[in-house]
Amino acid sequence: MIFLMGLFTAEYGPVELEALLESIAKGDQEALAALYDHARGAVYGLALSYLKNGHDADDVAQDTFVRIWEKAPLYRPQGSPMAWILTIAKNLSLMRLREQGKTADLAPEDWESLAIPSPSVNVEERHALHAALTALDDIGRQVILLHAVSGLKHREIAELLEIPLATALSKYHRGLKKLRTLLEGGDAS
Repeated sequence: MIFLMGLFTAEYGPVELEALLESIAKGDQEALAALYDHARGAVYGLALSYLKNGHDADDVAQDTFVRIWEKAPLYRPQGSPMAWILTIAKNLSLMRLREQGKTADLAPEDWESLAIPSPSVNVEERHALHAALTALDDIGRQVILLHAVSGLKHREIAELLEIPLATALSKYHRGLKKLRTLLEGGDAS
């Protein structure tokens, strides 16, 4: 099965992310750059899943890191630092949606931007993944992306999306099953 790779790297765990946030709170621009390099794909992916527009998602991703720079002194290690970062991105995305009063389907080039070019994934496979992901409902797609791309736990996803844990789990498992069926050439209707 194809997964969106390269958007979330395992080099930083919660302890390392908290250390970066602590350094950012002290004004360390290099720590912000490291956090940006690590988390930008996940932030962009979440924003894109809400906004369905690559330009708006880019703007929200940039605004998220500006907000992190401003709010890092307020961060308290009480859970997942990535969930804190993605909550900022979610809130900025929702604000943008309210301001614009719109939602639309993702353009193919926006879906392409989620997948980092990889020699093991060809264009046809990317198109198949795009088609499969668009077959999921918005919440199902967000749950899959947040878990597979951002590495969030289902509990964290449920809190971030403000849905019950059971819903997050069922959307994830049903979504994976549907993706698997579609990517193997079946009909997931």
